[in-house]
Amino acid sequence: MELKEVLLKRRSVRKFTDEVVSEQYIEELLHAAMSGPSACNKRPWDFYVVTNEEVLSGLTLSTRFTKINARLAIIVCGNLSRSLPMQMADYWIQDCSAATENILLRATDLGLGAVWCGIHPQKRAEKKVSELLALSEKQIPLNIIYLGYPAETPEARDQYDEKRIHYIR
Repeated sequence: MELKEVLLKRRSVRKFTDEVVSEQYIEELLHAAMSGPSACNKRPWDFYVVTNEEVLSGLTLSTRFTKINARLAIIVCGNLSRSLPMQMADYWIQDCSAATENILLRATDLGLGAVWCGIHPQKRAEKKVSELLALSEKQIPLNIIYLGYPAETPEARDQYDEKRIHYIR
């Protein structure tokens, strides 16, 4: 697929078939994630790949928006032990968000569906996910990305809105 087509086809998919995503595709998703930009190349991310049904079930209880039935989830976490110092520490959010978008785009390119479910900055959700995955105090779960073969295919769309563009020339 051409990049423009991937960008327009990328949509949130919340219903998946039971087909298992191959290890090769999972690895491709993670390669895409780690190809994202990172402030000062700190790469303050950790990725948790979950296929265990019990853990997946626990993840669905994180927030009211995470009740997704999928056979694969990737949890993107910021690792503060690799973040920038002091007032720049929160750049991990941008770095992990770029990695997340790369996962979503590569998933679309591979014919997979995906949905980004935000966890940070919801403290209760962060705690639930952290306990479920046994994260360290230095790891903050940014989101859960549910992935799989789509049982629904939302129509591609262009959300370009000229009114939101402001030129300063």
